[in-house]
Amino acid sequence: LFFALFLIMYLTTFLGNLLIVVLVQLDSHLHTPMYLFLSNLSFSDLCFSSVTMLKLLQNIQSQVPSISYAGCLTQIFFFLLFGYLGNFLLVAMAYDRYVAICFPLHYTNIMSHKLCTCLLLVFWIMTSSHAMMHTLLAARLSFCENNVLLNFFCDLFVLLKLACSDTYVNELMIHIMGVIIIVIPFVLIVISYAKIISSILKVPSTQSIHKVFSTCGSHLSVVSLFYGTIIGLYLCPSGDNFSLKGSAMAMMYTVVTPMLNPFIYSL
Repeated sequence: LFFALFLIMYLTTFLGNLLIVVLVQLDSHLHTPMYLFLSNLSFSDLCFSSVTMLKLLQNIQSQVPSISYAGCLTQIFFFLLFGYLGNFLLVAMAYDRYVAICFPLHYTNIMSHKLCTCLLLVFWIMTSSHAMMHTLLAARLSFCENNVLLNFFCDLFVLLKLACSDTYVNELMIHIMGVIIIVIPFVLIVISYAKIISSILKVPSTQSIHKVFSTCGSHLSVVSLFYGTIIGLYLCPSGDNFSLKGSAMAMMYTVVTPMLNPFIYSL
């Protein structure tokens, strides 16, 4: 039953995001900054979900919930890479909407193809370097014999709890990078949408106000779900986070959010 449920969720996520990537590439009318960021977000969500879900499905089917040490570190790297990338892409999409609504006459000059390409390149470099840093810091740790991960994937925080060596540097870098990668992007997204809403309220058009509020509301609901679970789980951890409750919260941003994004942002 669980295998069928998670398989349906994964296929929905995979096909929905893949469809967006293909459509954006095929339709020349969609070669705009917004859809450029959207296609990259879809690709990121597709890979982000695959990193955890494929291994989860394999474990459920084989009834052997195990992963190798090298496989665990590999999963951590790609999980952080595509997770971080999604954060930055959500910020870029929020900024793109802010410029389009608040500065429509200057939109083409501000959101140029060169700027968008440079932003994507910077995002990929930053996320790759951060993911590699956390993975290498985890690789230097030594572990005890009873290596049981209390989660459905190799979560970095859970892995640190199994270490026999000192994890102070790892935890310090996680919290520092967490503020840079998670908190600051979330604040920028909220500011962008707040300015959008403020700008629209100045225009006496009921249709425009309703359209923007419905769009911003759906986007912010997914953003809040994604960032809320991450901040609650990692930046404000409690003793029982990495149990059934923690796994349920992790499931929300690793499985549910990537599945909802294609419907919320585009379809």
